[in-house]
Amino acid sequence: MSDYTVRALRPDEIPAASALFRSTLHVKPVSDEDLPYARRWHQPGRTLGVFDSELIGTARSFDAELTVPGGKRRPLAGVTGVGVRPDRTRRGVLSELMRTQLSDFTDRGVVFAALYASEASIYGRFGYGVSTVFQSSKIDRRRARLRPGVSAGGRIDLLPLDPGLDRLAGLYEELPHRAGMMTRPPYWWAAFEWHLRRAEAPVHAIVHTGPEGPDGFAVYKVERPSWDQPSTLDVLELQYANSDAFAGLWRYLLTVDLVDEIAVGGRAPDEPTPLLFADSRACTITGGGDDLWLRLVDVEQALAAREYEGEPVVVEVSDRMLERNSGRYRISAEGAERTEEPAELSLDAGTLAMLYFGTWRPSALAGVGRISAAGPEVPRRADRLFATPVSGWCGTHF
Repeated sequence: MSDYTVRALRPDEIPAASALFRSTLHVKPVSDEDLPYARRWHQPGRTLGVFDSELIGTARSFDAELTVPGGKRRPLAGVTGVGVRPDRTRRGVLSELMRTQLSDFTDRGVVFAALYASEASIYGRFGYGVSTVFQSSKIDRRRARLRPGVSAGGRIDLLPLDPGLDRLAGLYEELPHRAGMMTRPPYWWAAFEWHLRRAEAPVHAIVHTGPEGPDGFAVYKVERPSWDQPSTLDVLELQYANSDAFAGLWRYLLTVDLVDEIAVGGRAPDEPTPLLFADSRACTITGGGDDLWLRLVDVEQALAAREYEGEPVVVEVSDRMLERNSGRYRISAEGAERTEEPAELSLDAGTLAMLYFGTWRPSALAGVGRISAAGPEVPRRADRLFATPVSGWCGTHF
């Protein structure tokens, strides 16, 4: 890779990097009119470029924090904007980008990196694994009737986008975060705002207020191709602190006029939306898949940060990208630490990421050859150790 140079890009180089990345997705560059928004997405010093005689690849990140099982938060790098020019792919350019980026994360004390993958076959070789999954659904509004026992909820207020987004940003950080959720820095909100302002249909925001104050919000738009065709209310954001706020937000969404169907995507797989309705089939599951791809940059700190229940298990981790992570770790209800004890489970860094939020059971991963075990009872012990009370879920696409 000596023919390539990887470095952080200057502010004046950001538009070219953005255009290169967007070209890999087969979309046009950001317009000159939208460039001021695009510059706000980029945290200074966090956009990398690969050069031979010119820019041929790029990747960027932003700093945030990730909530782990048990409620603690640890430093996270949100990785996005990764692309290699089509005439330079499969020549090690992406590997050099990932290696440089992970080295930077390590130097800065980042514990986790995470991304949303455009292709599922790319990032496993760099130590990322599918750590959470999502579910999408649609609701037949004319058929949906809430069950009598569903909470009445509280007050709903409609907000204008200006200055409503600032209020939503503050409220999001105040709401409780389940494992897998992340903080949203200004760079994320700048990108979200741009997407909302580009929407052809008007975008609306609502806030739910309960007895203790604001405790939930939603952002939505209504798409109607023409007046003689069905309309769809598309839920772009739905965040809540408790079941009353969840019910109150849905009560409002179901009363929006001139709507035939409600679509909600990217939700936690255990979210009980169908159970709100007297006829649960008014809510149809339309899809699902991988949500957050997680990378444990500092395995020791990541394992020590979360909570466990059950008997101890010694896990041997192999990490070819970040060799300092390789080794054995004793994990128990008291925590996790390095050890010289014999390994009971052996796995790579990407598979460990798949276990981290309890989305995948060790016994299931052992069954498909992702984990080697010293005995048949070990994966079952690890199942209990890594289990979580609710599904991990991120819900912040970037």
